[in-house]
Amino acid sequence: QVQLVESGGGLVQPGGSLRLSCAASGSIFSFLNMGWYRQAPGEQRELVALIFGGGTTSYAESVKGRFSIARDTVKNMVFLQMSSLEPEDTAVYYCTATTAHGTTWWGQGTQVTVSL
Repeated sequence: QVQLVESGGGLVQPGGSLRLSCAASGSIFSFLNMGWYRQAPGEQRELVALIFGGGTTSYAESVKGRFSIARDTVKNMVFLQMSSLEPEDTAVYYCTATTAHGTTWWGQGTQVTVSL
């Protein structure tokens, strides 16, 4: 059983920044990758960013150049630094961890709202 706990969501004005954090219950080296997904009201859940075991990262086109995923392998945490936020970034953001066997674990989600 893997537990993922997100934090750092909130209300921010357009153009602002937020950093999301995800604390994993075990060593993040045991995962094939970790990532962030988001789901806006009435929309399907979509991939935002991934970080793989070797440190390689991947981003959705809509967030490239604005968001950055990083990890702390000592604290077993993954972060999503979000800058130049837009109202379209408003969503519940979920942390994920995928094992080499293909099992994906999800956090409970944290709300990000971009609004004046």
